[in-house]
Amino acid sequence: MHHQKLRTLTFISLLGLSTVLFSSCDSQSKQNSNASAQEANTTNTNQQSPPPGEQPEGMVWVPGGRFVMGSEDAGATHNEGPEYTVEVSGFWMDETEVTNAEFREFVEATGYVTVAERPIDWEELKKQVPPGTPRPPEHMLQPGSLIFAPPHQAVPLDDYSRWWAWQTGANWRHPQGPGSNIEGKDNYPVVHIAYEDAQAYAEWAGKRLPTEAEWEYASRGGSANQPFAWGDELMPNGRYLANFFQGNFPYNNSGQDGFAGAAPVKSYKPNGYGLYDMIGNVWEWSADFYRPDTHAQNKLTGMAVCKNPTGPESSYDPAEPMAEKRVTKGGSFLCSQEYCSNYRPSARMATATDSGQEHLGFRCVQEANPQL
Repeated sequence: MHHQKLRTLTFISLLGLSTVLFSSCDSQSKQNSNASAQEANTTNTNQQSPPPGEQPEGMVWVPGGRFVMGSEDAGATHNEGPEYTVEVSGFWMDETEVTNAEFREFVEATGYVTVAERPIDWEELKKQVPPGTPRPPEHMLQPGSLIFAPPHQAVPLDDYSRWWAWQTGANWRHPQGPGSNIEGKDNYPVVHIAYEDAQAYAEWAGKRLPTEAEWEYASRGGSANQPFAWGDELMPNGRYLANFFQGNFPYNNSGQDGFAGAAPVKSYKPNGYGLYDMIGNVWEWSADFYRPDTHAQNKLTGMAVCKNPTGPESSYDPAEPMAEKRVTKGGSFLCSQEYCSNYRPSARMATATDSGQEHLGFRCVQEANPQL
C-alpha cells in the first residue's frame, strides 16, 4: 500500500538509507538478547502494573510490560523486521479512535483550522519538491485532501492514483468533499487529520500521541507475539474481528464485515486491555518519525531490552526522501488481502506529516502521572 504520499506532492503527482542519529532506546546493560526475546515471545512478560489513581474519562489503563516488537513472519513487509524485545512503561490510552464529536468539541473551543481546510502555501511547497517544479494552477492550491475514489472495474494494482483522488473541499467535516457531511456520525472516527492536527488536539486534551512501541504493545492486548492481534488467523471460525476490505480491491467492497467504509467506534469487541478498533477502521498516527530500518537500528544496539523507544530523530523514506513522515499503525477499512494486508500489530506505514486522508485518524495516550 504505497499511497501514503506527502499531501502537497500527491496532488501534483495526480496531475500528471542515509546516516541518521537514533535516540530510540533507553540505556540498559547488555545481556543475552536471544534468551530475553524468547521469554517475551512466550509470555509477553506483562508486569500487570495497577492503574495509578483515577481513570481518565474515555481511557483505559495499559500496564507496563515487555514484548517482541516487529515481525519476521512470511507475510510481513521488509520494514516490520527484525524482531527485538521492547519494554514499555504503563500508560492510559483512549479506548477508541478520536471521534467526530470529540474533535468538534476541540474545534469549537479553540477555533482550530485543520491542514486540509487551509490553502496550500506555494512558497512552503517549493521547499519540498525538486528544483524547477512549475507552480501548479491556482485551483490546485485550494484547501483539500485525498479521498478514496474506486474505479468501476478491475485495474492493475501498481498505481494508487487509480483509486485515490485529490478532492478540493474534502476535510473532516466533509469526508468525501463538499457534497458530503458527518451528520449522524458523531461516533465515527474523525478523518482527514494531519499530524499537526492530531498534535494540537492532544495538547488541548492534556494528552499526547503514542509512540510506535506503545501503540504496538497496546494493540496486542496482552497476548504474546502473533500475526494478528487476536491470534494466528485473520478470521477465526469465520468471524470478522475488525473492519477491513472484502471483495475485489479496489472496485468491489462487499462489506461482509458489516461496513464498506469507516465504522462507528466500538463496532467490534475490544482487545484484552479494553481498546476498540486498534486494528482496521482507520489508520492511526504515532509520534515516531518513520524510517524503514528503525527496527534494524534498534536491534544493532545489542541491548537485551529496548526500553521505551521513541523512534529516530528524523525521518527517511527512500521512496520520497524529501518528505517528512511519521509512522501510522493499524491498517484501515481499505486494507485488503489482495493489496494491503496491514491489519496486523506489527504493520507500519510511512505517512507524510501534512497528509490528510479519508482513512486516517488517531487516538491519544496520557502519562501514568501527568501531574509530575
